[in-house]
Order: sequence, then structure tokens, then C-alpha cells
Amino acid sequence: MAADVDDADVAQLRNLVARTADPHPHLGELALAELADRFSGMLQFGTAGLRGAMAAGPNRMNRAVVIAAAAGLAAFLKAEAAGVAPRVVVGFDARHRSAEFARDTAAVLVAAGAEVQLMPAPGPTPVLAFAVRHLSADAGVMVTASHNPAADNGYKVYLGGRVVTDAGQGAQIVPPADALIAGEIALVRAAKDVPRAESGWTVLGPEITDAYHAAVATLHDGEPRTKLRIVTTSLHGVGGAAVARVLAEAGFTDVVPVEEQAEPDPDFPTVAFPNPEEPGAIDMALALAQDAHADLVIANDPDADRCAVAVLDPQYGTYQGAETAFSQGWRMLHGDEVGMLLGWDAAERTARAGAGGTLACSIVSSRALAAIAARHGLDHATTLTGFKWIARTPDLVFGYEEALGYCVDPEHVRDKDGLSAAVAVAQLANRLAANGRTLLDRLDDVARACGLHVTGQVSARFEDLAEIESTMASLREAPPTILAGSPVNSVRDLAEGLDGLPPTDGVVLMTADDTRVIVRPSGTEPKVKCYIEVVSPVDPDASAGSLSAARVAARDRLAQVQADLRAALGL
Repeated sequence: MAADVDDADVAQLRNLVARTADPHPHLGELALAELADRFSGMLQFGTAGLRGAMAAGPNRMNRAVVIAAAAGLAAFLKAEAAGVAPRVVVGFDARHRSAEFARDTAAVLVAAGAEVQLMPAPGPTPVLAFAVRHLSADAGVMVTASHNPAADNGYKVYLGGRVVTDAGQGAQIVPPADALIAGEIALVRAAKDVPRAESGWTVLGPEITDAYHAAVATLHDGEPRTKLRIVTTSLHGVGGAAVARVLAEAGFTDVVPVEEQAEPDPDFPTVAFPNPEEPGAIDMALALAQDAHADLVIANDPDADRCAVAVLDPQYGTYQGAETAFSQGWRMLHGDEVGMLLGWDAAERTARAGAGGTLACSIVSSRALAAIAARHGLDHATTLTGFKWIARTPDLVFGYEEALGYCVDPEHVRDKDGLSAAVAVAQLANRLAANGRTLLDRLDDVARACGLHVTGQVSARFEDLAEIESTMASLREAPPTILAGSPVNSVRDLAEGLDGLPPTDGVVLMTADDTRVIVRPSGTEPKVKCYIEVVSPVDPDASAGSLSAARVAARDRLAQVQADLRAALGL
């Protein structure tokens, strides 16, 4: 408490200490356990930066922890810059304390001799990632917890300028930079002793956002616009005004936002988890789409770096929402499906231009992208999970990860970008609609050319992080021997490295019928995730009806694999 800088956090700790002496033994034990957890060590700084619940104590997100992180980053940059003042751009979203954490970061960096440019208002993560490259910054900091619950906040770090000069310029940190920064953070003894400037940073004006929008405009295809009606939701995040603007500038004027979720609200009142992947998260958008007779739904997560897409699928059947049963088959496309759509589109555009390049995706994403690249004469790269890896692929044309992350403009943004992806999806849907076709028709085209790839997940959230470790250990000791009736003929441990990738925590299972399962702990949430892909060969001349039948069979097989995995892992 004596080392802290925030009176409210100190008062919170005093109250918690007092509660350890509660005469009711159970309440006292709970307070002691909470205190022990908060002081079990520093909140870990890794390749995702920092992320955790906002509360006092070194194992939580608070001003003291942020100040230490900023001091560690400043020391790292000072060593890397070799006598030249490093340039750092700092952004923040609309979560509780984000603006405060950003100001503390600016104050520490300026005091350490850095040139700091602070974003003028809460904004999307892709705009900060753009600013790092646009301003030739040596580093960028984005205060956000992305799609985490309202109680959380986080701290992403990007490196560029003179610090990173290869294909990863402007991307999030990877080893060894994360360990070097963490080492500098560990040397910070007391947050109150870290020098902080009262002023000296530059608050950027609207020109930085305007420059970002000008970059997105380079993606405009110039095609005439059909009467495409698009429903959007930003899930109470900072993307509402931004997605409306990028779509309007691309010529899409019939855009209907979910008004209840359009303005930033750090409490996320209408969703349990503000993540489009979570069941029920986009139910309000789907209900509005049906009522408004929309053609497309686009949802961004709270910091607008992810993009979810929903379509009307006559084959999908009745969708049961949280409160409303939709008689029509609105469904959200899987992240891999959107990756196939945008990957095919990018590959076609690149091939038409007679250019080369690489399509990249994470190891847990669909193998369809490799087939798309091969069909168009392009290279393909598989990376570890996370855009910090995807974005540093040399000669990148398009990159994606199945968790709704897409990089359609690597020249300007070396990260996933839910806003430019929204424009790319809308333009593709528009071009197809002009010919009486839909995104689902294009997915059929991809299946005919590259085989049918159907993907899904099994995930389990844990309160006790030790259970994640024990689940992975159990899988390694006794992996399932059969999935959906097909023998498991290959088990590979990603901790030993795979096909040139660095070691990571995960296990790959392959069955005799080419079904692939990858099991790994989540990098951002207390979850174990199982990524499943079922592949079926398809005749190049297959009719729409036969493709529908093949999808039904593949989804049935996927469902059986999911059931077998839950049983095998005790999920």
C-alpha cells in the first residue's frame, strides 16, 4: 500500500485487510484468499501484454501495475533506441479506467525521455495499430481488454519504427521482446517512485483518424452499390461510429445499427460477454435483421479489431435466440468461413494483378486457406495462434485467425482489423448480389474448388487455472484413440515444435478420415479450446443440393467429434 499511487486502490486494500479479521471465519478466510491471490506475484506480462481484472494489488490491473509496465517499456525502448528519443503512440478504449491508464503511460514515458503522442479520445484498436506505422513510431500502447468482461482491462504493446524494421514492423510484441520488457518491469520497485511528467505529450487531432479512413478507402472496389441493407452492432464498444463511417465512405448507406448497443458503455449491459463468438452476444442484431429485412449482419467486438458476419441461411433451420425464436435461418458464419471468403477474394484480386504474395493463418484455422493459395498460385504460411505471429508474415496479402480476426490491408495495419474487414465483406456481398448470388453461394464455389471444410469448437471455462494444466496433462497422457468412429492415427505435441513453428502448449490429433483436432489453452481467457476441422472431398461440378447434403453429413460428424472430445477430456 505504501508503494501505490492511487488513493482508491489503497483504500480497497485496507478494506480487504480489515475483512481478513472478520469474526465470521468463512468471510475472513475468503478475504485472506483474495488477498493472497492479489499478491501471488505480478500480473504476467507476455506476448499479449497485460490483461486481467481491475482491482488493487500486483496481480491485478491498476495504476501501479500500469505505471510499472510503462517504466519497463521505457527502459526497453531506451536500450533499443541507442541514444535517440523513442517515439511512442498511446491509445485507449472506453472501458473503465482506460483513459486513466493511458495518461499514466504517457506521463511515465515522457518523464523517461520519450516523444509521446496520445490518441485524442477512446477509439478502436486498429486505429492505434495504424498509427504506429503511419507515424513511424518505435512503439505503440493500446489500453484495452478487447472482448473480455467488463471487470477486465489490458495493455497491448506494438513495436515498429527503428525497433522492428522487418515484416513485423507495427505488429504486437513477440519473444524475446516480451521477456526483455518483463525483465525491466521486474526491476521497478515502487510505482510511487517512478517519475511521471505532468505534461509534455502531444494529443493528436482528428487527422490521425482521418488518415486511417483514407487508408481504408484504398480498399474500395469502385463497384456500383446494390440496395444492400446491413445491420451493425458494436456491442457497446468503440466501433459504432467508426463502422458507420467506413461503410458510408464505401457507399453503403442503408446501414441499421442496433441502437441499444451503438454507444460505448463500459458495463456492457445487454451482453454477458461482449464477444461475438459467445452464444447470445449478437441475438439483438439477428432480431433486428429479421425485423428490418436485412441482407447482412456485421458485428464488431468492443475494441473493433474483430468482425463477425451473419447471413440468412435457408438450410440452417430455426435459430433459437436468447429471447426470440427466429423462424428464418439467420446464423453467424464461422470465423473460418469468413476467412475462406476474404481469402478467396484477396487471392483472386492478387492473381488478377499478376502479383505474388502470401496468405497466412494460424495453426488452429482451417486448412482451406492453404488450398485457396495453391489454387491461385500464391504462397501460404501457417503461424502460431495470434495476430502477433500472422501479421509478421513476409509478403503478406491476407491473414486471418478463426477467432474472427482478419487482416485485409497489411500495408497499413499489421494486426486484425474489424473495420476494414467489414468493408471487405460488404463489398463482396454487394458484388455477389449484383449477380443474384450470396456469400453462401461463394462458399459453395470454394468447396467445389478446394473441398468442403467444416469447422467448430469445444471449449471449457475454468475458475481454477490449475485445472487447465491438468486437463492438458491428462490429454497428453491418454489421448482419445477414436473420434466419430475414425481411429486417431497421429498425436503430435506442439510443445515440441511442429513444422518449423516455435514450441507452444497444444496437442494435434489427426484421424484416419482427415479430421483434425487441436487442443490448447486460450491465450486471453481461462479456457481450454478444442478446434475441430472435418474435411470432405467435393465434386467440382457438385450441385447446390449435393453440397447441402455433404454439409449436413459433415456437421453431423463434427457434432460427434465434439461429443467424443467432451467425454474424453471430461469437459
